[in-house]
Amino acid sequence: MDLNFLRNLIIPIVLVICLVVGYILKKWVHDLDNKYIPTIEAILGAVLGCIAMKGISIEIIASGALTGLASTGLHQLFTQYIEKAEWDQVTPEAFEELSNGEGTEEKTTDVEEETTEE
Repeated sequence: MDLNFLRNLIIPIVLVICLVVGYILKKWVHDLDNKYIPTIEAILGAVLGCIAMKGISIEIIASGALTGLASTGLHQLFTQYIEKAEWDQVTPEAFEELSNGEGTEEKTTDVEEETTEE
């Protein structure tokens, strides 16, 4: 399956703008549920695609929407890559301690202490 035709549909400037807007929505707009971000990106990409290409057609709208959705996927790719890089820095000894439950102290509550005193 050859997907090279998708390269012709991606608009680089729209990709960058949608990536930045998506990052801002994810990190700074706490009232927004994450499931709405791809829809917002697709709509924003379609609008920005029409502006960037200086025209309105079905192909331009679809190309812009695809670019907006691609920015969502690109954000996920970066996020997973960064999280994997952080996870790779965990030493085998620390991983063993975490998996065995060592290093996690149980916190006692005042209620438990009162029942043992009586």
